[in-house]
This record gives sequence, structure tokens and C-alpha cells, in this order.
Amino acid sequence: MSTYSTNEFRKGLKIQIDGVPFQMIEMNFRKPGKGTALYECKLKNLLRGTVTDRTYKAGQTLEAADVSEFTAQYLYRQSSSFVFMKNDDYEQFELTEEQVGDFWKFLKEGMDCQLVVFNDQPIAVTPPNHVILQVEYCEPTAKGNTATNVQKPVKLETGAEILAPAFINIGDYLRVDTRTGDYIERSKAPGS
Repeated sequence: MSTYSTNEFRKGLKIQIDGVPFQMIEMNFRKPGKGTALYECKLKNLLRGTVTDRTYKAGQTLEAADVSEFTAQYLYRQSSSFVFMKNDDYEQFELTEEQVGDFWKFLKEGMDCQLVVFNDQPIAVTPPNHVILQVEYCEPTAKGNTATNVQKPVKLETGAEILAPAFINIGDYLRVDTRTGDYIERSKAPGS
């Protein structure tokens, strides 16, 4: 198993501590007046999603995590699990509701996502940053109420509920930011 020395620490690095994969989300180098340099790291647990702070002295090493990331297509939901298929060899992977988290709101059948695998087991999924989804239900717009700063709840085809401007109607397509769950703009139907 390969290792990373402190001089190789950087944001995005995937490491393993006590058999658990972590991703370095922040790394700050600090050199006190006396003594060895310190590397202050924020590490995200890839299994639980929690964030922890760790400090390492110059010269220490950490084990590299056997984590890979690849494009996979979302196929369908089966009771409490989500099924994805790797695009190049058609291998299928199942993720639990906990592993998918709130991203289920933006998963549409046939959509390409990034799947994270640790020791040949899927641990997380990341949908595209922006998706286009159709409005399944919303309250009708009051006549003359076209102000863009007035918002109303809308239900999307995936079951997600977001806030959108008052002029949005049932059947409209919306571009949504999957990282925040925010409405971006009205869009054309995908593929048109």
C-alpha cells in the first residue's frame, strides 16, 4: 500500500486512517518559530460524512486509501436502495439511502453520476452539479403576480420540493443546483 508524506498533503487527497477512508478537504502549513513544521488538516470521513481536524508534524506519513471514482448511470430505486451501472463494463452497484443522502432528490433514471468506491464497495454518489427536472405540481400563479422575487414551493418529477419563482407552472422544466437544492432558471426540455 502506498503512503503520502506530509510534503505531499493537498486538498482532495484520499487517505486511510485505521482502515477508514478520508478525504483532505483543507490543509494549512504552519511553521512555528521553534520546532518542526505542522500540517493542520480537515478530513472528511467518506463513510460517515463527518469532518475531523488532525495535525501532523513534518515527515509523518499517511496510508493512501484504495478509493476510486468513476462515471456510473443511475438505473432505478429498489425499495431502500439505489442501483447504478458502471458505464464501461456494465457492472452494477447498490447504494443505501444513507449513502445517497439528500442527492436522491435529484436522481433521474439514465442520469450519469460520479460513484465513489472503497475496497470494491460503493460508498458515495455525486450527481451532476446542475440537473434539469420537470415541475410535477405547484399552486397556480395568481393573475398579475409576475414579480420575480416572489417564490412558491414546487414539486419536481423526482419528488423533490424546492422554492421557485411565482411564474413557474406545472410542466415547466427547471435547472436546479444539486449542491444547494436551489432553483437556477427555467429551461427547455432535455434533448430539445
